[in-house]
Amino acid sequence: MQVFNINRKETGLFSEHQSRLVYDQESIQSYIHESFSKDAIAEQIKLKAEQVSSENRQALANSLVDQYGGLISSPTRENIESLRESNTFTITTGHQLTLLAGPLYFVIKIIQVIKLAEELNEAYPEKNFVPVYWMASEDHDYEEIQSTSLFNKSLSHDYKQRGPVGRFELDNFGEFKEEIRDFFGEDRRTEVDALLASYSGKNLGEATRGLVNQLFSSYGLVIVDGDDHALKSMLAPLMKDELINRSSEKLVQSTDARLAEDGLKVQIHARPINLFHIEKGSRERIQFEDDKYSAGDMSWTEEEILKELEIKPENFSPNVVLRPVYQELILPNLAYIGGGGEISYWLQLRSTFEHYGVQYPLIQVRNSMLWIEKSVVKKLEKVELSWKDVFTDRDRLKKKYLETHASEELDFDNLDRIKTELASEMSSKVKSVNPNLEQFANAEIARLNKQLDGLKVKLLKDAKGKHDQAMKSIDFIKDRLFPNGGLQERSSNLLSFCADGQVNERIADIYNAIEPFGKDMIVLFENE
Repeated sequence: MQVFNINRKETGLFSEHQSRLVYDQESIQSYIHESFSKDAIAEQIKLKAEQVSSENRQALANSLVDQYGGLISSPTRENIESLRESNTFTITTGHQLTLLAGPLYFVIKIIQVIKLAEELNEAYPEKNFVPVYWMASEDHDYEEIQSTSLFNKSLSHDYKQRGPVGRFELDNFGEFKEEIRDFFGEDRRTEVDALLASYSGKNLGEATRGLVNQLFSSYGLVIVDGDDHALKSMLAPLMKDELINRSSEKLVQSTDARLAEDGLKVQIHARPINLFHIEKGSRERIQFEDDKYSAGDMSWTEEEILKELEIKPENFSPNVVLRPVYQELILPNLAYIGGGGEISYWLQLRSTFEHYGVQYPLIQVRNSMLWIEKSVVKKLEKVELSWKDVFTDRDRLKKKYLETHASEELDFDNLDRIKTELASEMSSKVKSVNPNLEQFANAEIARLNKQLDGLKVKLLKDAKGKHDQAMKSIDFIKDRLFPNGGLQERSSNLLSFCADGQVNERIADIYNAIEPFGKDMIVLFENE
């Protein structure tokens, strides 16, 4: 396996806005706390240490032990217990629940926080750094969890449920797992079977925890489910303020205006109340009108809704505006690693963090990765293209190939020269013999040009046909690396790269390639 790097701007795959978030955080300094760097970590440690109380640490660790139950591994247990200590901090990524760990970038994000925590543990031996995956189990985006792509085939599971996806029951989930097994021969199922066995529980939240834990428990990854009574109790004062004062919308909108002036993207839109009310089967936006709070078919007076918040804070769920604040409130977190879209909306939230007295973390766009498998490598070699060539437009690649391999066949320069000389000779001869035939001669010359142009078209078509296999190889390369014209990492499931059943080996390949402080796109090139 070879690992290459390429500046994201050279790939043509990332917008100017996304590249700015990666390469030029100094230009967005007014929207963040500090540019992401090794030097900034030390200052962030001091600021976060002053904010996280011992009581909060104990409550967090106790809640995590309860969430894991008997599933917890020794490395993860050690990390959870270390969270009770004042010298322990977290490095976090988050994501919606996905079907079978979803697209490859879900795995990339988690491995990046693991590796970053490990590097910081080496750099600051007197501190502890714990990698965290924030499991967004309260999200209700059904489309996110319905399907995944495995070996270029779309697989789906219909839960036939609505509301917070983490609470979905796993009806007929065995049928879906059998469909996965069918992709692997019996001699290649050992690790896949272990992974699928872990993908179980009373609901999708538990199953996702089991799956992610199976993949990363040996690395000590800590999985946090925000859909939790004890953790929501810590958030309750903030949610109360949001219900009564509705502060966050004005704060976000003020920042949005500045972002627009600076040519930066507004990713999310704040609501008057940035909370949902949740229960089994529903997650409805809370609204306030005519002195009444409502969510779906339910309604409350102010006194009633505050009473429910006090007794059952787990019935209230922050939306995209307040979820980051919730996360940073309960975690001793230093840095958040996310996709370009995620990091874009974090730019809108600093004033909200300040309003609630929560330390804003360092933020970083996750590593982006392209995996060039052996089957693609063989095609590249066949058409004499390099790994860098894959970022070239499909039609330009084909043209480049034909110019190189069919140049002599399609070189019409000598024919055009003879044609021009013949036309000149015909015209000169007519003028010397009978000038009255000039119009007839011009018509004959035009007919000759048309015939020769037709011959060129036919020769070009025949040449393309002769190199048809090469054209198909180029199509194969582009389709495999950029499904439907998009990034491979955003559609292909991790298991798509595990045809041999070696899941742990693929995890190790990604781990070895990840660069926690790197900015360029990573290319994995299978050359063995």
